[in-house]
Amino acid sequence: MITTYGKTHQLPRGGVILNPEAGVALSPADAPKAESGGLGVIDTSWKRGPFPKLLNHRQRALPYLLAANPVNYGKPFVLSSVEALAAALVILGHEEQAKIILAKFAWGGQFLTLNREPLREYEKARTSADVVAAQALFV
Repeated sequence: MITTYGKTHQLPRGGVILNPEAGVALSPADAPKAESGGLGVIDTSWKRGPFPKLLNHRQRALPYLLAANPVNYGKPFVLSSVEALAAALVILGHEEQAKIILAKFAWGGQFLTLNREPLREYEKARTSADVVAAQALFV
């Protein structure tokens, strides 16, 4: 289920918020928090920032991935919000949910195809440090 909030202060606490400026990479170790408290993404440009300060939230950055959206195709780290959410779902072990949200976009399947190998490595990682180490294979 996807819920939208108009203001960042309305975000439920206890989950995981994706933020490209976060100092810790998302990893499968974050799955319990995401599953119990939710997984969030701020719908704003991942290219321009800055992101809002979200105190008391577990913020995580995504590792190296290529955009498939038509505006930023092939550019690393410049994902649309739906690409970020889908990537996080795959890393956390919910690839079928990722496919569902990407299916609404003509290029959605291409995102998973373009990033198949990195996403598999990130999903196999156990910790944030493991994800960062796996990222080195693709940068």
